[in-house]
Amino acid sequence: MTKTVSPSNLARAGSLDELYSLLRPLSVGAGWNKPTPSLWDEPRKTFVPFRWRYDEAKAALDAAGRLINTELAERRNLILFNPVPGNDYATTRTLLAAYQMILPQEKARSHRHTPNALRLILDAEEGAYTIVNGVKLPMRPGDVLLTPNWHWHGHGNESPVPAYWIDFLDTPLIHALEPMFFEPHPQVYEPVAEVATESTMRFAWTDTVARLESAPQTPDTPYAIQIALGDRAMATISLYMLLLKAGIETMPHRTTANNIYAVARGTGISVIDGESFAWSRGDVIAVPAWRHHSHCAGENAILLRVSDEPVLRKLELFRQRTD
Repeated sequence: MTKTVSPSNLARAGSLDELYSLLRPLSVGAGWNKPTPSLWDEPRKTFVPFRWRYDEAKAALDAAGRLINTELAERRNLILFNPVPGNDYATTRTLLAAYQMILPQEKARSHRHTPNALRLILDAEEGAYTIVNGVKLPMRPGDVLLTPNWHWHGHGNESPVPAYWIDFLDTPLIHALEPMFFEPHPQVYEPVAEVATESTMRFAWTDTVARLESAPQTPDTPYAIQIALGDRAMATISLYMLLLKAGIETMPHRTTANNIYAVARGTGISVIDGESFAWSRGDVIAVPAWRHHSHCAGENAILLRVSDEPVLRKLELFRQRTD
């Protein structure tokens, strides 16, 4: 029910405290008396840096494979939520990462949704696949596959061993903006209209390695030797692969974009706001906005960088500093 206060009572308020008490039922606040500031000098550090380990996630997924099937779960996945008070979902403010596994001879139901999504394949054998808008694509270790906004997609595994990967979505951003739509496929499992290995929805590992090896060798820059996967493949998420040469530290920097790094190959350490995070293949590292960070590989390593940078650039809010 909407509450009202007589304008004459408002006009006759004899003190600020009385005025505040009259405004409160109207859901009106005095701008000069805000309980907390609405403007500040630079981005607040609300989400924290964190690292998730693949060996732990893989063990938990193996247990889940015994305990839950695809009839009970749309996807068998583990959400990597940032450990800050009140949060049990988002990995960074606008992005989500999750480990997922599919068992041999299993299929995950097809659906579509407004969040953009992609996945980095960690362990899979010939026969693991995803379907995007009717096109069946192989999922091989190191591959990156896209399922953009409102594309039908499902997964299957015709191999004799489980397949594991990392999902990335902009679901937290969609939650904040609120245009969330989700639709199960009317046939449950999307029919295969075409089988392909080359697609704008798939970045093959062999192609990625070849491109990195022929890219400009600038290992001490903020993002080391970096290539883009697609020309802004999705409207809200940018994707890059980074080649880190052993023993060379990248330039410390910070940016208003949120970054999630996933280790496709190798070992190393990331230093984020002075805190060291050791990582190895399959691990995930969250670097929230405006956090100084750098990387140093113990052996030649390749990292996937997933970022909300396109959103910041479109809104003219992107900044980067190397101080």
